[in-house]
Amino acid sequence: MTEFQEKLENKRILVTGGAGFIGSNLCETLIGLNAKVVCLDNFATGHKHNLEVIKNHENFKLIEGDIRNLETCHKACEDVDYVLHEAALGSVPRSLADPITSNEVNISGFLNMLVAARDAGVKRFVYAASSSTYGDSEKLPKVEDEIGKPLSPYAITKYVNELYADIFQDTYKLDTIGLRYFNVFGRKQDPNGAYAAVIPKFVMQFMKHESPVINGDGTYSRDFTYIDNVVQMNLRAITSENEKAVNEVYNTAVGDRTNLVELTQLLKKHLSEFDPEIASVEVKHGPNRAGDIPHSLASVEKAKELMGYNPSHRIDDGLKEAVSWYWENLDPDA
Repeated sequence: MTEFQEKLENKRILVTGGAGFIGSNLCETLIGLNAKVVCLDNFATGHKHNLEVIKNHENFKLIEGDIRNLETCHKACEDVDYVLHEAALGSVPRSLADPITSNEVNISGFLNMLVAARDAGVKRFVYAASSSTYGDSEKLPKVEDEIGKPLSPYAITKYVNELYADIFQDTYKLDTIGLRYFNVFGRKQDPNGAYAAVIPKFVMQFMKHESPVINGDGTYSRDFTYIDNVVQMNLRAITSENEKAVNEVYNTAVGDRTNLVELTQLLKKHLSEFDPEIASVEVKHGPNRAGDIPHSLASVEKAKELMGYNPSHRIDDGLKEAVSWYWENLDPDA
């Protein structure tokens, strides 16, 4: 981390969605690197408890506000060197249930942030893009410049982000980098709610000795990416001095794929170290989920070549750490 500390010490960095899963991990890491951190969050999906460790730190400032309000975005961007834009409404099913709100937050909110960053003279704008942008393309592994047709409103919103970022570089010379996240998991990921991600949701169910339900036959696979890999990519994105690395999009993943049956087996393995009875919990199967793609696997060659990315955790290492964190921090009876 020393390579990042030298470049980020005393720099002012805005993290939108900073109380969310990925955002709060970024905020904590940046505070540890002696950066000055501004967190903007409306707590629609983020949580104040995610900021507990840093909320009183002298280099941390919280702005409670919404990216759909341009004035709020301008206020948040004042005197900021870099923006890490994580604020969004995630989840394919959420966007299918309510496409209008997903569009307002993920497109109008994104545009507000671009305008505010441009007007404030921000040096670089790094944003959360998504593997959903690959849509119906069946080619594996996924390579950045070959995408398909979007399969959900959410996927459309994240693709539009990339198009807007391109325009803002071409027209206003705002440097941007988009990170197409692939199924991120790890500490602070919320296991609750209708749109909870699969790993924390299954962990919570196993801890309660409840049977998790796999959508379909369990052969659908994903490139599950541990949070530390995502944090590393964000740090590389704001500190890279390679001119060819800027104004690009990058897969942010590991380059492995794990199907859902394998995932439940790994979760059982790590959780049964804490509670042996979990090993015998039955896994059930339900129908496939609307808007889901069968397989996802990233090529991370571009990130390695242009930004020096080197994933620190593969799926098994990441799950071991994540399960340990969940065991310490989750209350299955809550």
